Amino acid sequence: MNTKAGASISQESKDADNNNVVALESFIQSRASKSAADSFSKHVAVFKRWRDDLAQAIADYQSWVERQGFADGEQDLRVYELIETLQSDKLTVALVGEFSRGKTELLNAIFFSDYKQRLLPSSAGRTTMCPTELRWVEEDGPCVKLLPIETRKTALTISDYKRTPIHWTTLHILKLGSADEINEAFSEITRTKKVTVREAQELGLYNSRIESVQSSTKELVDVPVWRHAIVNFPHPLLKQGLAVLDTPGLNALGHEPELTLNTLPNAQAILFVLAADTGVTKTDHEVWTNHVNAIKGNTHLVVLNKIDILWDELQQDSAISKGIARQIEETSRALHVDRKIIFPVSAQKGLVARIKNDRTLTEKSGLPALEHTLSEEIIPSRHTLIRNRIVHEISGRVESNRALIESRLTSVNKQLTDLKALSGRNLDAIQKMIARMRQEKQKYDKELEGFQITRAALSRQAQILLGFLSMKSLDELIVKTRVEMNETWTTRGLKSGMATFFKGTLERMEKVSQEADEIRKVIEAIYLRLHTEYGLSKIIPPRLSLLSYVMEFKKLEERANAFRDSPVTVMTEQHFVIKKFFITLVSQARQLFNECNTAAKNWFQAAVNPVFAQIQQHKVMIDRSFESLKKIHENMDSLGERIAEMEEVRKDLESQMKTTETLLERIHRPLSP
Repeated sequence: MNTKAGASISQESKDADNNNVVALESFIQSRASKSAADSFSKHVAVFKRWRDDLAQAIADYQSWVERQGFADGEQDLRVYELIETLQSDKLTVALVGEFSRGKTELLNAIFFSDYKQRLLPSSAGRTTMCPTELRWVEEDGPCVKLLPIETRKTALTISDYKRTPIHWTTLHILKLGSADEINEAFSEITRTKKVTVREAQELGLYNSRIESVQSSTKELVDVPVWRHAIVNFPHPLLKQGLAVLDTPGLNALGHEPELTLNTLPNAQAILFVLAADTGVTKTDHEVWTNHVNAIKGNTHLVVLNKIDILWDELQQDSAISKGIARQIEETSRALHVDRKIIFPVSAQKGLVARIKNDRTLTEKSGLPALEHTLSEEIIPSRHTLIRNRIVHEISGRVESNRALIESRLTSVNKQLTDLKALSGRNLDAIQKMIARMRQEKQKYDKELEGFQITRAALSRQAQILLGFLSMKSLDELIVKTRVEMNETWTTRGLKSGMATFFKGTLERMEKVSQEADEIRKVIEAIYLRLHTEYGLSKIIPPRLSLLSYVMEFKKLEERANAFRDSPVTVMTEQHFVIKKFFITLVSQARQLFNECNTAAKNWFQAAVNPVFAQIQQHKVMIDRSFESLKKIHENMDSLGERIAEMEEVRKDLESQMKTTETLLERIHRPLSP
């Protein structure tokens, strides 16, 4: 009886599996047919156009600000930084996977099929040995930049070295039409050299605990010649702002903590590449668990490469499709991921198909479906990030300028009403108005002295706020962390030090938020007084939100914990790797602190500047009204001229209001095809 029940359950399980395979097979076919309608390059081009239009709108805003006399040195510099950020913005896709999974061939198929041959070396024995970036920066020209492996002996990260080009070896590509010249330059990336075991240990590339058997049989070991490579190439997609990172296998990810803590998290999408002929191996699983799935906030897609091994001319297409669907099902179970993010492809057949313009084989390779989903995933996420940061900040500035213009327009309309009411009045009535205006001017001048004292106090409070986010404050925290670690470069010491470090960053963020709330309350009180006493526009000062930075620190802590607790780190217990990890962690924290400091500084300026600009503007309007009345008192004939002047001022202000409306519309323009 038990046997029958077991057989029944087994049959039900098989039926369920078959149903899953059939459903998945149908889904793959529908995904392939949809992908043909939209191209990856089209989506990237649309996004670039939106980004360029936004940069132009911000540039036009800055020109308008300077023409209207709203310019402020520090604020202007920030606007130019935002424009530069947009112009240099990249959509980054990272390829991660073990050796021989076909990552480089995938790059050849997507980017370099136009050259009718493989440009990036991907043949047997020519594995990429160092992380390689593909990008385009026009001022650098076509070239391959290579960072020597010896730089691993220093305390500087790859990001640090990117700011010091003198340390890089540059191979310039003079003839873009020459596939041989390009191939030769790209081949340099795969070079290795033999060094002594001691030198390999100094580079952090050899662990005697794991490789003791090898070290006893030979004195020399192979290491990469280069630590990092940058391929600067004018491919259409790269010119539109796409950047691609190709990473070597598990060892490289373990040896360069910066990849896991910084580079991969900053990519909009990570393509985890597997091979159909190997399935999900133990090291594949380790890479996925510790270096991909541990990263939150970006898109993860699984690429099941080399599916052409399942293509059998003696089998029907339906049988082949079922085999591929079954492979996807197994991959889904092994990685615990949704089957919908797994893409079966043949990079090699896709490359051949594109070289031969074979559309049928191109579709069969699965590349169009992958490219379509990639564009659907990475572009909206990057668009949202830019909207949340740049669009929010610049629209806040436009709104502040608009409020100032609106306040000035209200004042001008009041003056016009008063001036028109003077028609037919005698000199005594005008004299009384002058006396009243003089009293109002004297009262406001005294009020202005109080506002200046308040501004000085707010500036001092801002210095305290920014002090919590200063590099000095961070350095003090780093010293405290090192003391907590007791200078022991072990995973145990690192665990204790990291707890101190991240607790300290959170405490600083909380203190900044408290100070910001106090500053905002003071500014709100000033706005309320200006509104109730003088009828000026009531502007709502922005809040300082550090939530995004707090979340970034939490993500950094999660990635740091995952890297620290990964089997590679725990098993090797290399002081070199752990020290490099700590240096990378500190470098990433410095960048976040610097960004947070800039955001807090910009917030303070955005909160304080409009209110004091409004205060100063109201003083100018009172002074002008007072002088106008005095002139009219001296010569009643000038009343008509003064009214005409104010009418022109009103027209100009109304025109400026329309300009701000147009600018806001352009800045908030949605992303559309």
